Amino acid sequence: MMTDRNHVPGLDPATLSDMLRVAGSPGFDRWREQIHRTGGCSHPIHLTGWTHTRDKTTGETVHHYSTGTEPDGRLRIACGNRRASRCPACAWTYAGDTYHLIRAGLAGDDRRDIPATVRDHPRVFLTLTAPSFGAVHNRPGTRPCRCGARHPEDAAELGTPLEPDSYDYAGAVLFNNHAGQLWQRFATRLRREVAAYAGLSQRALKDVLRLSYGKVAEFQKRGAVHFHAVIRLDGPDGPGTPPPSWATTELLTRAIQAAAAHAYTTVTVPAAGGQPLRLLRWGTQLDIRPVKAFGDGSDITEQAVASYIAKYATKAAETTGSLDRRIGNREALVLLGVPDHTRRLVEACFDLDPLYPDRRLLAWAHMLGFRGHFSTKSRQYSTTLSELRQTRADYRATQERTARGLDDIEPDTVLVLTSWAYAGQGHSPGEAALAASIARDIQLNRETAREALRDQLALEGAAT
Repeated sequence: MMTDRNHVPGLDPATLSDMLRVAGSPGFDRWREQIHRTGGCSHPIHLTGWTHTRDKTTGETVHHYSTGTEPDGRLRIACGNRRASRCPACAWTYAGDTYHLIRAGLAGDDRRDIPATVRDHPRVFLTLTAPSFGAVHNRPGTRPCRCGARHPEDAAELGTPLEPDSYDYAGAVLFNNHAGQLWQRFATRLRREVAAYAGLSQRALKDVLRLSYGKVAEFQKRGAVHFHAVIRLDGPDGPGTPPPSWATTELLTRAIQAAAAHAYTTVTVPAAGGQPLRLLRWGTQLDIRPVKAFGDGSDITEQAVASYIAKYATKAAETTGSLDRRIGNREALVLLGVPDHTRRLVEACFDLDPLYPDRRLLAWAHMLGFRGHFSTKSRQYSTTLSELRQTRADYRATQERTARGLDDIEPDTVLVLTSWAYAGQGHSPGEAALAASIARDIQLNRETAREALRDQLALEGAAT
């Protein structure tokens, strides 16, 4: 059998030709270095410009940089998109930041002034679910689905209605749309319940106890949003102070159960255009589990919870078959082959938008109505994503200063002038294939390092 020696499985000839062009260009090494610095970003932003560093006293040029010497005259920086469907490399970085944010609130972080004593505070991992909008295909433990079949884990019909024509699509997207508001009401009620169990007023509670949380939203297969959250009880000054002795995990659990079921924790959606008055509330499935320290044999450990939450921070409605960007019209749903169940949810957003214009359902149709941020936290839970990004930026700036020989120069003694302009975004087909390969190598190295760190922590936990 004869084969084409120029053919590479999985690559079309045009892409292969472009890869060879990029790899053979004079600036390939520098291009590869740029892409490696972005983490293998799928859609890097291209900049043109310069930066000029002068000594304030003498006016002498200390350093000058211009993109004129870069490949194609451009500097490429990471796009920073958190969605794994848009840019796996940047989503990996976002997930890593979320992991450290959540774990810092569970195990402490001296660099963020969060003491390790937070491990002794009452902490639970909570899952709040959506109510039922109609029976769907599922895998209920050892029993068969209501349809009589035993669906495999990757079955396409999981989460789709048994009777689509009677499924409450309007109720599903309105719940998604108001989920953030439901959470705020729950959090407010939870503080009241804790105060009531302690026999204190809400004002008096603030003098002895603070409630902190970090949470993430997840789309279930049926397209309904639910929330995973870490909730922690602190002393009056936050994570640095212990809560009172009566503030136990058991008390927190009872308060969560009462808050989730309370009539206050509902949102009223008025009747409009044939839609009935709705009282939106959480589903009856409520999962509350104490978070244990690493190494005690529990499945709900600090690392496991942080990893679980970080995983969902980079995923959105596209996991249900929706699109990862805004949808302009119904025709796009057909042209792009959106699954029937997801299509009906999106169309429900289109239908309801003129009835509830303040809810902006059309703008959030690609999110099946959900309009909140996927990862949020209370102010004193832990560090912030901005602080984590600034730490990374400072580290890279230090690397740059070292590479330029500027370590011995005080920043206050120089004047830095810059000029930057946007010059495009993305890769050519060959560049995209090479960037994906770079991203895989980086991720493999990170996973190897993470496994090594995990083994080290396990050994330290066993030793203590």
